[in-house]
Amino acid sequence: MYHYAGIDVSLECSSVCLVDGSGKILRETKVASEPAALIAWFRSLGQLPDRIGLEAGPLSQWLYAGLRDAGLAVELLETRHVREAFKSMPVKTDRNDARRIAQLMRLGWFRPVHCKSVAAQETRAILTARKLLQSKLRDVENSLRGVLRGFGLKVGATTERTFAGRIRELVTGHPGLELVAAALLQAHAVLLREFNSLDKHTQKLARTHPQARLLMTTPSVGPIVALTYASAVDDPQRFRSSKATGAHFGLTPKKYQSGETDYTGRISKIGDASVREALYQAAHVMLTKPVKNCSALKSWAMRIARRAGMRKAKVALARKLAVILHRMLADARPFNPTVNAMAS
Repeated sequence: MYHYAGIDVSLECSSVCLVDGSGKILRETKVASEPAALIAWFRSLGQLPDRIGLEAGPLSQWLYAGLRDAGLAVELLETRHVREAFKSMPVKTDRNDARRIAQLMRLGWFRPVHCKSVAAQETRAILTARKLLQSKLRDVENSLRGVLRGFGLKVGATTERTFAGRIRELVTGHPGLELVAAALLQAHAVLLREFNSLDKHTQKLARTHPQARLLMTTPSVGPIVALTYASAVDDPQRFRSSKATGAHFGLTPKKYQSGETDYTGRISKIGDASVREALYQAAHVMLTKPVKNCSALKSWAMRIARRAGMRKAKVALARKLAVILHRMLADARPFNPTVNAMAS
Protein backbone atom coordinates (compact mmCIF):
# COMPACT_ATOMS: atom_id res chain seq x y z
CA MET A 1 0.00 0.00 0.00
CA TYR A 2 1.29 3.42 -0.94
CA HIS A 3 1.50 6.14 1.72
CA TYR A 4 1.51 9.91 1.19
CA ALA A 5 2.13 12.75 3.63
CA GLY A 6 1.37 16.45 3.74
CA ILE A 7 3.10 19.04 5.94
CA ASP A 8 1.61 22.44 6.71
CA VAL A 9 4.60 24.44 7.92
CA SER A 10 4.33 26.98 10.75
CA LEU A 11 7.00 28.83 12.68
CA GLU A 12 7.06 26.61 15.80
CA CYS A 13 5.09 23.45 14.98
CA SER A 14 4.01 21.91 11.68
CA SER A 15 0.86 19.88 11.12
CA VAL A 16 1.53 16.51 9.48
CA CYS A 17 -1.01 14.17 7.91
CA LEU A 18 -0.39 10.65 6.54
CA VAL A 19 -2.86 8.99 4.13
CA ASP A 20 -2.89 5.69 2.27
CA GLY A 21 -3.46 5.05 -1.44
CA SER A 22 -7.25 5.22 -1.05
CA GLY A 23 -7.15 8.57 0.75
CA LYS A 24 -7.85 7.22 4.24
CA ILE A 25 -6.17 9.22 7.01
CA LEU A 26 -3.73 7.01 8.92
CA ARG A 27 -1.92 9.42 11.25
CA GLU A 28 -2.15 13.09 12.19
CA THR A 29 0.05 15.04 14.56
CA LYS A 30 2.00 18.22 15.19
CA VAL A 31 5.79 18.11 14.97
CA ALA A 32 8.37 20.77 15.73
CA SER A 33 9.34 22.70 12.60
CA GLU A 34 12.85 21.26 12.56
CA PRO A 35 14.29 18.82 9.98
CA ALA A 36 15.52 16.43 12.69
CA ALA A 37 12.10 16.26 14.39
CA LEU A 38 10.25 15.63 11.11
CA ILE A 39 12.76 13.00 10.00
CA ALA A 40 12.48 11.19 13.33
CA TRP A 41 8.67 11.18 13.13
CA PHE A 42 8.57 9.76 9.60
CA ARG A 43 11.11 7.08 10.47
CA SER A 44 9.06 6.09 13.51
CA LEU A 45 6.23 5.04 11.18
CA GLY A 46 8.06 1.90 10.12
CA GLN A 47 7.33 2.58 6.44
CA LEU A 48 8.50 5.82 4.86
CA PRO A 49 5.88 7.68 2.76
CA ASP A 50 6.20 7.34 -0.99
CA ARG A 51 5.75 11.11 -1.35
CA ILE A 52 5.86 13.97 1.14
CA GLY A 53 4.63 17.43 0.20
CA LEU A 54 5.09 20.82 1.79
CA GLU A 55 4.06 24.23 0.50
CA ALA A 56 6.81 26.70 -0.46
CA GLY A 57 7.38 29.33 2.23
CA PRO A 58 9.99 31.01 4.44
CA LEU A 59 10.95 27.82 6.31
CA SER A 60 10.09 25.35 3.57
CA GLN A 61 13.37 25.40 1.64
CA TRP A 62 15.34 24.71 4.82
CA LEU A 63 13.03 21.84 5.83
CA TYR A 64 12.94 20.50 2.26
CA ALA A 65 16.74 20.39 2.06
CA GLY A 66 16.98 18.56 5.40
CA LEU A 67 14.34 15.96 4.48
CA ARG A 68 15.83 15.44 1.03
CA ASP A 69 19.33 14.94 2.43
CA ALA A 70 17.89 12.30 4.78
CA GLY A 71 16.67 10.32 1.76
CA LEU A 72 12.96 11.12 2.05
CA ALA A 73 10.85 11.53 -1.11
CA VAL A 74 9.85 15.16 -0.53
CA GLU A 75 8.35 17.67 -2.96
CA LEU A 76 8.18 21.46 -2.61
CA LEU A 77 4.80 22.69 -3.88
CA GLU A 78 4.05 25.94 -5.67
CA THR A 79 2.11 28.25 -3.32
CA ARG A 80 -0.18 29.66 -6.01
CA HIS A 81 -1.14 26.19 -7.19
CA VAL A 82 -1.89 24.99 -3.65
CA ARG A 83 -3.93 28.11 -2.88
CA GLU A 84 -6.09 27.62 -5.98
CA ALA A 85 -6.63 23.95 -5.09
CA PHE A 86 -7.84 24.91 -1.60
CA LYS A 87 -10.21 27.69 -2.67
CA SER A 88 -13.30 25.49 -2.57
CA MET A 89 -12.63 24.44 1.04
CA PRO A 90 -14.77 26.52 3.46
CA VAL A 91 -12.79 25.79 6.65
CA LYS A 92 -9.08 26.65 6.74
CA THR A 93 -6.97 25.27 9.59
CA ASP A 94 -3.42 23.96 9.74
CA ARG A 95 -4.79 20.46 10.25
CA ASN A 96 -7.05 20.70 7.20
CA ASP A 97 -4.27 22.16 5.10
CA ALA A 98 -2.00 19.23 5.95
CA ARG A 99 -4.80 16.84 4.99
CA ARG A 100 -5.32 18.57 1.64
CA ILE A 101 -1.62 18.63 0.83
CA ALA A 102 -1.47 14.89 1.54
CA GLN A 103 -4.40 14.33 -0.83
CA LEU A 104 -2.67 16.42 -3.52
CA MET A 105 0.39 14.19 -3.18
CA ARG A 106 -1.81 11.09 -3.47
CA LEU A 107 -3.55 12.36 -6.60
CA GLY A 108 -0.37 13.72 -8.15
CA TRP A 109 -2.12 17.03 -8.83
CA PHE A 110 0.68 19.36 -7.87
CA ARG A 111 3.45 21.41 -9.43
CA PRO A 112 6.89 21.01 -7.83
CA VAL A 113 9.03 24.08 -7.15
CA HIS A 114 12.79 24.21 -7.58
CA CYS A 115 14.59 24.53 -4.24
CA LYS A 116 17.40 27.02 -4.74
CA SER A 117 20.94 26.27 -3.65
CA VAL A 118 22.32 27.85 -0.49
CA ALA A 119 24.59 30.11 -2.60
CA ALA A 120 21.61 31.39 -4.60
CA GLN A 121 19.62 32.01 -1.42
CA GLU A 122 22.51 33.97 0.10
CA THR A 123 22.84 36.11 -3.05
CA ARG A 124 19.12 36.76 -2.98
CA ALA A 125 19.32 37.79 0.70
CA ILE A 126 22.07 40.31 -0.10
CA LEU A 127 20.05 41.79 -2.96
CA THR A 128 16.93 41.99 -0.79
CA ALA A 129 18.81 43.77 2.00
CA ARG A 130 20.33 46.22 -0.49
CA LYS A 131 16.92 47.03 -1.95
CA LEU A 132 15.43 47.49 1.53
CA LEU A 133 18.14 49.99 2.53
CA GLN A 134 17.70 51.85 -0.76
CA SER A 135 13.93 52.03 -0.23
CA LYS A 136 14.24 53.35 3.35
CA LEU A 137 16.83 55.88 2.20
CA ARG A 138 14.40 57.26 -0.37
CA ASP A 139 11.60 57.27 2.22
CA VAL A 140 13.65 59.46 4.59
CA GLU A 141 14.60 61.85 1.78
CA ASN A 142 11.01 62.16 0.54
CA SER A 143 9.72 62.66 4.09
CA LEU A 144 12.14 65.53 4.66
CA ARG A 145 11.18 67.14 1.37
CA GLY A 146 7.49 66.77 2.23
CA VAL A 147 7.84 68.26 5.73
CA LEU A 148 9.79 71.29 4.49
CA ARG A 149 7.46 71.84 1.56
CA GLY A 150 4.64 72.48 4.02
CA PHE A 151 6.56 75.53 5.24
CA GLY A 152 7.34 76.82 1.78
CA LEU A 153 10.92 75.48 1.90
CA LYS A 154 11.76 73.83 -1.43
CA VAL A 155 14.73 71.48 -1.43
CA GLY A 156 15.07 71.27 -5.21
CA ALA A 157 17.58 69.11 -7.06
CA THR A 158 20.37 67.70 -4.88
CA THR A 159 23.04 65.03 -5.02
CA GLU A 160 24.04 62.44 -2.46
CA ARG A 161 26.71 64.80 -1.11
CA THR A 162 24.70 68.05 -1.12
CA PHE A 163 21.39 66.76 0.27
CA ALA A 164 22.21 67.08 3.99
CA GLY A 165 23.79 70.53 3.57
CA ARG A 166 20.78 71.80 1.64
CA ILE A 167 18.39 70.59 4.35
CA ARG A 168 20.41 72.26 7.14
CA GLU A 169 20.53 75.48 5.14
CA LEU A 170 16.74 75.56 4.75
CA VAL A 171 15.86 74.78 8.39
CA THR A 172 18.21 77.37 9.89
CA GLY A 173 16.16 79.72 12.06
CA HIS A 174 13.28 77.24 12.51
CA PRO A 175 13.85 75.52 15.91
CA GLY A 176 11.15 72.87 15.41
CA LEU A 177 12.31 72.02 11.93
CA GLU A 178 15.93 71.92 13.04
CA LEU A 179 15.03 69.22 15.58
CA VAL A 180 13.17 67.16 12.96
CA ALA A 181 15.91 67.59 10.36
CA ALA A 182 18.68 66.62 12.80
CA ALA A 183 16.95 63.33 13.69
CA LEU A 184 16.10 62.39 10.10
CA LEU A 185 19.49 63.43 8.72
CA GLN A 186 21.22 61.26 11.31
CA ALA A 187 19.10 58.29 10.23
CA HIS A 188 19.76 59.22 6.59
CA ALA A 189 23.53 59.23 7.15
CA VAL A 190 23.47 55.76 8.73
CA LEU A 191 21.28 54.35 5.95
CA LEU A 192 23.46 55.92 3.27
CA ARG A 193 26.65 54.53 4.80
CA GLU A 194 25.27 51.01 5.09
CA PHE A 195 23.70 51.11 1.63
CA ASN A 196 26.97 52.21 0.02
CA SER A 197 28.84 49.48 1.89
CA LEU A 198 26.39 46.78 0.79
CA ASP A 199 26.32 48.16 -2.75
CA LYS A 200 30.13 47.90 -3.00
CA HIS A 201 29.93 44.33 -1.73
CA THR A 202 27.29 43.55 -4.36
CA GLN A 203 29.44 44.99 -7.14
CA LYS A 204 32.39 42.92 -5.94
CA LEU A 205 30.22 39.80 -5.73
CA ALA A 206 29.07 40.28 -9.33
CA ARG A 207 32.68 40.47 -10.54
CA THR A 208 33.55 37.17 -8.84
CA HIS A 209 30.28 35.35 -9.64
CA PRO A 210 30.85 33.23 -12.80
CA GLN A 211 27.24 33.33 -14.00
CA ALA A 212 26.78 37.05 -13.28
CA ARG A 213 30.04 37.87 -15.04
CA LEU A 214 28.81 35.95 -18.09
CA LEU A 215 25.44 37.72 -18.11
CA MET A 216 27.07 41.14 -17.83
CA THR A 217 28.44 40.71 -21.36
CA THR A 218 24.88 41.51 -22.47
CA PRO A 219 24.24 45.20 -23.27
CA SER A 220 22.31 47.06 -20.51
CA VAL A 221 22.70 44.14 -18.06
CA GLY A 222 24.62 45.39 -15.02
CA PRO A 223 25.68 43.73 -11.75
CA ILE A 224 22.27 43.96 -10.03
CA VAL A 225 20.32 42.62 -13.01
CA ALA A 226 22.86 39.84 -13.56
CA LEU A 227 22.91 38.71 -9.92
CA THR A 228 19.13 38.90 -9.66
CA TYR A 229 18.61 36.76 -12.73
CA ALA A 230 21.39 34.27 -11.96
CA SER A 231 20.18 33.69 -8.39
CA ALA A 232 16.58 33.24 -9.55
CA VAL A 233 17.45 30.71 -12.27
CA ASP A 234 20.10 28.98 -10.11
CA ASP A 235 20.24 25.85 -12.27
CA PRO A 236 19.64 26.55 -16.01
CA GLN A 237 18.99 22.86 -16.69
CA ARG A 238 15.75 22.91 -14.71
CA PHE A 239 14.06 24.63 -17.66
CA ARG A 240 13.28 22.36 -20.60
CA SER A 241 13.43 25.33 -22.96
CA SER A 242 14.75 28.88 -22.76
CA LYS A 243 11.35 30.08 -23.98
CA ALA A 244 9.80 28.83 -20.73
CA THR A 245 11.60 31.51 -18.72
CA GLY A 246 9.32 34.25 -20.07
CA ALA A 247 6.23 32.52 -18.66
CA HIS A 248 8.07 31.47 -15.49
CA PHE A 249 8.79 35.09 -14.59
CA GLY A 250 5.31 36.32 -15.55
CA LEU A 251 6.25 38.13 -18.76
CA THR A 252 3.79 36.39 -21.08
CA PRO A 253 0.08 37.34 -21.58
CA LYS A 254 -2.70 35.63 -19.68
CA LYS A 255 -5.10 33.58 -21.78
CA TYR A 256 -8.80 32.78 -21.18
CA GLN A 257 -10.70 30.65 -23.68
CA SER A 258 -14.08 29.05 -23.01
CA GLY A 259 -16.71 28.36 -25.65
CA GLU A 260 -17.07 31.44 -27.79
CA THR A 261 -14.95 33.54 -25.44
CA ASP A 262 -11.31 33.90 -26.34
CA TYR A 263 -9.46 36.60 -24.43
CA THR A 264 -5.78 37.47 -24.31
CA GLY A 265 -4.97 39.79 -21.41
CA ARG A 266 -1.98 41.56 -19.94
CA ILE A 267 1.10 39.74 -18.71
CA SER A 268 0.46 37.28 -15.89
CA LYS A 269 2.95 38.81 -13.39
CA ILE A 270 3.40 35.45 -11.70
CA GLY A 271 6.76 34.29 -10.42
CA ASP A 272 9.63 36.38 -9.10
CA ALA A 273 8.71 40.08 -9.18
CA SER A 274 12.31 41.18 -8.61
CA VAL A 275 13.44 39.42 -11.79
CA ARG A 276 10.61 41.03 -13.75
CA GLU A 277 11.62 44.44 -12.43
CA ALA A 278 15.30 43.87 -13.21
CA LEU A 279 14.62 42.71 -16.77
CA TYR A 280 12.25 45.64 -17.37
CA GLN A 281 14.92 48.06 -16.14
CA ALA A 282 17.47 46.50 -18.50
CA ALA A 283 15.00 46.82 -21.38
CA HIS A 284 14.33 50.45 -20.45
CA VAL A 285 18.05 51.26 -20.50
CA MET A 286 18.51 49.53 -23.84
CA LEU A 287 15.67 51.47 -25.46
CA THR A 288 16.36 54.89 -23.97
CA LYS A 289 20.17 55.08 -23.68
CA PRO A 290 22.96 54.78 -26.25
CA VAL A 291 24.07 51.16 -25.72
CA LYS A 292 26.61 49.35 -27.91
CA ASN A 293 26.18 45.93 -29.58
CA CYS A 294 22.38 45.80 -29.34
CA SER A 295 21.25 47.33 -32.64
CA ALA A 296 19.29 44.24 -33.75
CA LEU A 297 17.51 43.87 -30.39
CA LYS A 298 16.80 47.58 -30.16
CA SER A 299 15.47 47.73 -33.73
CA TRP A 300 13.18 44.77 -33.03
CA ALA A 301 11.80 46.42 -29.88
CA MET A 302 11.38 49.82 -31.58
CA ARG A 303 9.24 48.23 -34.30
CA ILE A 304 6.95 46.97 -31.52
CA ALA A 305 6.99 50.43 -29.92
CA ARG A 306 5.79 52.08 -33.13
CA ARG A 307 2.99 49.54 -33.42
CA ALA A 308 1.90 49.05 -29.78
CA GLY A 309 3.63 51.71 -27.67
CA MET A 310 6.85 51.97 -25.69
CA ARG A 311 5.56 50.23 -22.54
CA LYS A 312 4.62 47.06 -24.40
CA ALA A 313 7.89 47.19 -26.29
CA LYS A 314 9.83 47.24 -23.01
CA VAL A 315 7.87 44.27 -21.69
CA ALA A 316 8.46 42.35 -24.92
CA LEU A 317 12.17 43.16 -24.79
CA ALA A 318 12.30 42.10 -21.13
CA ARG A 319 10.81 38.73 -22.10
CA LYS A 320 13.31 38.33 -24.92
CA LEU A 321 16.15 39.20 -22.54
CA ALA A 322 14.93 36.49 -20.15
CA VAL A 323 15.19 33.95 -22.99
CA ILE A 324 18.59 35.20 -24.15
CA LEU A 325 20.11 35.26 -20.65
CA HIS A 326 18.94 31.72 -19.95
CA ARG A 327 20.41 30.48 -23.22
CA MET A 328 23.71 32.12 -22.30
CA LEU A 329 23.71 30.35 -18.93
CA ALA A 330 22.74 27.01 -20.43
CA ASP A 331 25.44 27.20 -23.12
CA ALA A 332 28.00 28.99 -20.90
CA ARG A 333 28.67 31.46 -23.72
CA PRO A 334 28.85 35.27 -23.65
CA PHE A 335 26.43 37.51 -25.49
CA ASN A 336 26.67 37.34 -29.28
CA PRO A 337 24.88 40.33 -30.89
CA THR A 338 24.20 38.48 -34.14
CA VAL A 339 23.10 35.13 -32.72
CA ASN A 340 21.30 36.18 -29.51
CA ALA A 341 19.25 38.88 -31.23
CA MET A 342 17.42 36.14 -33.13
CA ALA A 343 16.31 34.33 -29.93
CA SER A 344 12.55 34.32 -29.47
